[in-house]
Amino acid sequence: MNPRKVVVRAPTRIDFGGGWTDVPPYCSNEGGFVCNAAINRYAVATVTASPDPGQSRPSRSTSSDPLVAAALRHAGVLDVQVSLVNDFPVGSGSGGSSAGSAAVLGALAVWHGLSWDRRKIAEEGRRIEVEELGIAGGRQDHYAATHGGALALRFAADVTVTRLPLSTRTAETLERRALLVHTNESRISGHNIVEVLNSYRDGAPRVLEALRRMKALAERMSLALAAGDIDELGRLVGEHWWHQRALHPAIPTPRIDAIIERATKCGAIGAKAMGASGGGCVLVIASDESVERVRDALGPLGTPLSFRLDFDGLCRSD
Repeated sequence: MNPRKVVVRAPTRIDFGGGWTDVPPYCSNEGGFVCNAAINRYAVATVTASPDPGQSRPSRSTSSDPLVAAALRHAGVLDVQVSLVNDFPVGSGSGGSSAGSAAVLGALAVWHGLSWDRRKIAEEGRRIEVEELGIAGGRQDHYAATHGGALALRFAADVTVTRLPLSTRTAETLERRALLVHTNESRISGHNIVEVLNSYRDGAPRVLEALRRMKALAERMSLALAAGDIDELGRLVGEHWWHQRALHPAIPTPRIDAIIERATKCGAIGAKAMGASGGGCVLVIASDESVERVRDALGPLGTPLSFRLDFDGLCRSD
């Protein structure tokens, strides 16, 4: 008899704007806002029965990811094996660790016969990262991984999740004109986040103003995206990058700057580094007529990552 198996996937995301404002204490004090969209680059968790069930053996992970071990401790389940695989580069700035925790927690919930609560899975994934693994960060990645789609996320005492209504034409246009390029550089996001938060706590005027502008731009991005105005979205993404890079000197790198400079010269409307940056991926919004020209020009500077939007969020794939 074949062992029982559960397979669950969770998407990563592209972040258009507002990242950092979802991180405490900023979001608790000022309120945060993020505009992002889930994409079909997935973390996939598989739970199977141990070869000798009924022996009350501790569950084990076939993955070296500490998130898996932490999720297993939380679940308290015996006699299972858990694996986690990704189809995206580790450290890409696309919320991969959050997608991984969502996939594992979702798979273990199915194993227990429980219905999903996407919000609870998002919050538990973040709790594991912050409290058990000491990974600094916010909440936007977890909500993209669990909910899917294009999202407007407002952060205060609670998280308000608004699914942006994208027409088929808008989704197809965004998928064609939004280019994702991996810099082939690893990120140092944890250090960047801690340093920026320390500057915020110290009341550094540069950081306070940058975060304020990034939040406002993210709110405008959500309106542009819902209206199908990809040109406006691109302009806002470009403006956001200038404030984002002002948060800390380690956020931009020579490779990131080279990608954005070349993309702009070839007709891109706007571009920014993903996540906390310092490496990882760059998101480029090309003009309607410059997509191929920009794509060709960026080839020597990084690895292109094709994608489509994901509207399912956390889902079973077995």
